[in-house]
Amino acid sequence: MKLRLALSAIALTVAGAQATQITPSDKAVKLTQDTILIDTHIDVPYRIHAKWADVTKATDGGDFDYPRAVEGGLNAPFMSIYIPAHLEFEGKGKSYQLANQLIDGMEAIAQRAPDKFAIADSTSDIKQQFKDKKISIAMGMENGSPIEGDMKNLKHFFDRGVRYITLAHSQSNHISDSSYDIRRKWKGLSPFGKELIKEMNNIGMLIDVSHISDDAFYQVMALSKTPVIASHSSLRKYTPGFERNMDDKMLLALKENGGVIQINFGSSFVTSSSRNWYDQLNDKKDAAKKQGTKLSKDFDAMYRAKNPFPFASLEQVLDHIDHVVELIGIDYVGIGSDYDGVGDSLPIGLKDVSTYPNLVQGLMDRGYSDSDIKKILSGNTLRVWKKAEQYAQQH
Repeated sequence: MKLRLALSAIALTVAGAQATQITPSDKAVKLTQDTILIDTHIDVPYRIHAKWADVTKATDGGDFDYPRAVEGGLNAPFMSIYIPAHLEFEGKGKSYQLANQLIDGMEAIAQRAPDKFAIADSTSDIKQQFKDKKISIAMGMENGSPIEGDMKNLKHFFDRGVRYITLAHSQSNHISDSSYDIRRKWKGLSPFGKELIKEMNNIGMLIDVSHISDDAFYQVMALSKTPVIASHSSLRKYTPGFERNMDDKMLLALKENGGVIQINFGSSFVTSSSRNWYDQLNDKKDAAKKQGTKLSKDFDAMYRAKNPFPFASLEQVLDHIDHVVELIGIDYVGIGSDYDGVGDSLPIGLKDVSTYPNLVQGLMDRGYSDSDIKKILSGNTLRVWKKAEQYAQQH
């Protein structure tokens, strides 16, 4: 497919300033296209489960489809098997059922367009499919609730192609406390969660520390015999008080573990102003509810019209990458965009999967070498994944 470079030029509108253009250089586009590009968190499975779209072709909505992925050089997305953290799902078979349905959906994509997509279960699959000019579909499970307290289910989902598990999501579950949940039932990991970490190591399942509480994070660090990932997290340095992101002490522990933090592009993960905007919106909703006002389905849109959302910028995303590199080194950072998972909150310059060359251009402009950029795009994640595979082979 021809590269549509004109479409990679993104209009940047900054309040009070004229629009500027980001046009990645030919070198940035070529480097992106010639490199395995792993994004460890894209929410296509739940998106097309909720509202069907054929992502093997161009789609009207969403952040991912085949033409845009090819344009952006994305050839190895981890598709998120996302399970909502509803209490009625936990331990009642619904999580297990939904996870299997979402995996079915990913297999259907590969079966429907075998010339374009292939399921990837291993690092060797990723490398071979890159040579074959196919987009690899790797899978990670966001929220461990489908395990339902049974190690047999862990093996079941591994056999179905899941290669990482985000232990919890927005509520604590039977495995771990969540960073979002004020209830800290387990003071970190549950007894089952601690056993699960060991078994995940043994079978080669990557442990994802995104979403879990700080206590749970440090317990994972103490227990895991293999490097971990933070599949779609950013830095608390730029969002003070936001436990969902990682602080410097956690980054240092991640380096000691040998893991990787994959930076989330969502504006509310990148800047405090975006985070505060959501807090203010929620405060308005709570106040209206207390007054007995029934919220209209257009409430959010009306609030946004009166209070424009402060989108983060490409430069601010790059700041997160810079800080990881400056603090712990180039070997511990990757990409976990959260495309199709953060709604209309993506940064200016990184609006969908066609825009990775903009990120690469930004890295080049900041002095990153080609070899360093390749580590960020995939090298670091492949290293961690390979370590997990090797440990499993020995146990």
